[in-house]
Amino acid sequence: MESVGKRGWVNQAYCATPPLANHSISTVYPNISPHFGAPDPYQTEAMVLNQQPEKKKTGCCSAFLRGIKGLWGTTLTEDTTTNQELFLKTTLRELFVYILFLVDICLLTYGMTSSTTYYYTKVMNDLFVNSFESIGTMEEFWTYTEGPLMDGLYWTTWYNDQPLDTGLHSFIYYENMLLGVPRIRQIKVKNNSCKVPTDFSTEITDCFDVYNAQKEEASAFGLVNGTAWTYHTENELRGSSYWGLLATYSGAGYYQDLALTKNESATILAELKENLWLDHGTRAVFIDFSTYNANINLFCVISLVVEFPATGGAITSYQIRTVKLIRYVTSWDYFIIGCELVFCVFVLYYIVEEILEVRIHKCSYFTNIWNILDVVVLLLAIVAIIFNVFRTVKVNDLLGGLLKDPSSYADFEFLAFWQTQYNNMNAVNLFFAWIKIFKYISFNKTMSQLSSTLARCAIDILGFAVMFFIVFFAYAQLGYLLFGTQVESFSTFQKCIFTQFRIILGDFDYDSIDTANRILGPIYFFTYVFFVFFVLLNMFLAIINDTYSEVKEELASHNDDLHITDLFKQSVMKLKFKKDRITDVQKALEGSKDLEFRDFRETLREMGHDDQDISEAFSRYDQDRNQILDREEQEKMKRELEEKRNALNAELHNLTHGNNAEDNKKMNPCSVNQEQFE
Repeated sequence: MESVGKRGWVNQAYCATPPLANHSISTVYPNISPHFGAPDPYQTEAMVLNQQPEKKKTGCCSAFLRGIKGLWGTTLTEDTTTNQELFLKTTLRELFVYILFLVDICLLTYGMTSSTTYYYTKVMNDLFVNSFESIGTMEEFWTYTEGPLMDGLYWTTWYNDQPLDTGLHSFIYYENMLLGVPRIRQIKVKNNSCKVPTDFSTEITDCFDVYNAQKEEASAFGLVNGTAWTYHTENELRGSSYWGLLATYSGAGYYQDLALTKNESATILAELKENLWLDHGTRAVFIDFSTYNANINLFCVISLVVEFPATGGAITSYQIRTVKLIRYVTSWDYFIIGCELVFCVFVLYYIVEEILEVRIHKCSYFTNIWNILDVVVLLLAIVAIIFNVFRTVKVNDLLGGLLKDPSSYADFEFLAFWQTQYNNMNAVNLFFAWIKIFKYISFNKTMSQLSSTLARCAIDILGFAVMFFIVFFAYAQLGYLLFGTQVESFSTFQKCIFTQFRIILGDFDYDSIDTANRILGPIYFFTYVFFVFFVLLNMFLAIINDTYSEVKEELASHNDDLHITDLFKQSVMKLKFKKDRITDVQKALEGSKDLEFRDFRETLREMGHDDQDISEAFSRYDQDRNQILDREEQEKMKRELEEKRNALNAELHNLTHGNNAEDNKKMNPCSVNQEQFE
């Protein structure tokens, strides 16, 4: 019925809400071949006698290429400008594929993360950090290392004083094996690294500047012999820099490895303390060690840092990295491997898709924010794959060597750092992957309001943001200069910025600035709250609210959208017509022993079918080409038609059942407009 399909029928009984503009419902087959077989020359009776059957020859290669092209068919590669139905179908197909990608990335990201990680970090924090944070002087540092640190690192007996049978290893909390021995390292600055004013030169002979890599001490001191008294470079220690509260410290310095037993370690610490290992030049001390819990297959890499500023005193900080370095152990872990492989396939798929889209649209492709987000997600995914490969290779190379000698320091900092970066990369990638969903669900009026509003008011917001941040940074500088010497939250310009954001959110310690300056403190606070919070911040809301009203008005006035419910109803109508056509053919077969082509044609003509469609249907079952269907040929036709009728009934039932469920829920139809989506 190809000729009828090309002309198309308009079903006048069909009506959608809102009405479609110039949309016709095709109620015939666009291609009869899949339903009634290959075309036959039964177009007219005269042509039946004189013509031979025509056969369409479609090359396997071209069909394969069309199939491959269809895999990457998107709204940017297909011509959907004038065909809203194709636009909607393509968008829904893109959404379906992307949901599969999103499910996969969620599985592989959350599959390697567990709440157990937090509890492991917490118990280590409670054991080592709570008492560590009370350190305020060098004397208190030695008190901590000789007391709480030794007690926490070396567990030799049960709670009833019964000895632990753990061999050479210490098991913290009876479950966490201490890997190797702990290491203590310090960084010093040179004497006379700063200049004493002449007025005090007779009373003050030494001057140790704040830490700087160029002023770092590299000469031996104290007992001279041993690693604790001689300088080692960052390359020799295979260390890395540490971002402290006061400065960023190198991985070099003077270090001392402790022992496997508590008594031997206590002796080492006593020797360091007695020979004044810490002095005026000490700027930072690092205590590094690692543990492993086989019950949950997690490593915990701990670094306790005490910074000794040039002002005197001590400032503590710490870093606890709980990571899963041995990743593939259980059956679930191997399932995650499968998810990672599927993830690589998806990345390859989207790389090809991006190449095709950029090839078609050239530089204009990057003028759309959603296209830029596509590229960002893809680049982050590629970087995550590279991180994963690098991390896996390094773990396999270094893990065995680190565990080979239990009496040496096992530096897991490098592995823990890269595992953490991999986890961070996955977290950022997953964030953008979820944001990208808005690209596909914005074809609905309600969902498109957000993106349309932000896109339209972006220029106004950026323009007003300049004014806002001029005032904001002016107040930040004022706060830093007024309260920076007395209030911690204003001690640096960066802290001032975050403090002012906290004021906007209502999280602020007013008493601290009032105590620092009883006159300027209240003036600063009230003027900032009035101008920034009540005036400038509400201007942003006014701009967004005004734009939202305009966008909502425009979207409500559009009546040429193609709704999902309209597409569904069109599908139902097509299925119903296919079912009616099969019923007509079945009626033509009733009550006939041998059915001639002439009678078959006249019967279907009365039902409104075209001669070409009739001849194609008849030729499919007229095997002997005698223009007569015998009983066997008629039974075959009836059987196949009944199967197709049953299949259409089932499909029609599923569609109408789903539509009724939606109607009962009174859900609004989702609509799409080509201009809104782009």
